[in-house]
Amino acid sequence: MTLNPKQQFAKDVKDGLSAEQKYLPSRYFYDKKGDELFIKIMHSPEYYLTNAEFEIFNEQTQEIIDSFEIGEEGIELYELGAGDGTKTIKLLESIDHNKLIYKPIDISTNAIYNLEKRLQDNLPNLIVEGLNGEYFQVLSQIESKKKKVILFLGSNLGNMLDERAKLFLDGLSKVMTSGDKLLIGLDLIKPRDIVLPAYNDKQGYTRDFNLNLLSRINRELAKSYLQSTKKQEVYIKELDLSIQFEAGERIFTELSRKYNTKILQDLIKNTGLRVVKEFTDKQNYFTDFLIEKD
Repeated sequence: MTLNPKQQFAKDVKDGLSAEQKYLPSRYFYDKKGDELFIKIMHSPEYYLTNAEFEIFNEQTQEIIDSFEIGEEGIELYELGAGDGTKTIKLLESIDHNKLIYKPIDISTNAIYNLEKRLQDNLPNLIVEGLNGEYFQVLSQIESKKKKVILFLGSNLGNMLDERAKLFLDGLSKVMTSGDKLLIGLDLIKPRDIVLPAYNDKQGYTRDFNLNLLSRINRELAKSYLQSTKKQEVYIKELDLSIQFEAGERIFTELSRKYNTKILQDLIKNTGLRVVKEFTDKQNYFTDFLIEKD
């Protein structure tokens, strides 16, 4: 039986909070308020990832476009988790629109709507076909006659444990044909004093972003009751489920994995993918790897 979005949300919350190590899937961060907060996080001074990758796209625009090897037939440019498209617009402005169809994919209908509107205002001659849903649900339905270039930016792969990341990359390989390309942004390994402030900004956007997930559960599924200052019981009305929390117990929501070339090579081993080029910012904080399907 196919579950509707609210039923799937309820099931995932039940499964996650009933596990021994309580967790909540990170994709549920992104409702309307979550989208707005994440954009604020990306533009906060501590969050170096956005500036580092934007520098790459801003200063190496033509080199990136050349690496796509766009022929006369043109390409379909897919972007997984497109968000507000700030970095991608640098590419879209510089590619011949007669040779390009841009297909942003995002689980957030709000993000797709806002991006399509922004591009319609700024690049009215560009063909944009926004796609809403889970990446592989969308990609598995693609029957493209043109060469595909897939963008997966912002170190989103870093939200996955390595085993899942390998499965994810293998899944991407299966929807790619020979010569298709993947441009993937990865946050490089660096000292703690650079990394940690990026996930604990002074403005409190990251704190609010995390708490908004609990607010979403309250709003869509639950009512929460604080039993004491040491223990907490959460009752989810939609599921008729009570969850006990010990003092200091944590809910796992997100990973922020850091990479180097060897780690990526290990992840794509035996997937039919190979690294052909990389684009790195001046401080060597962040890299966009260009990967090709054999």
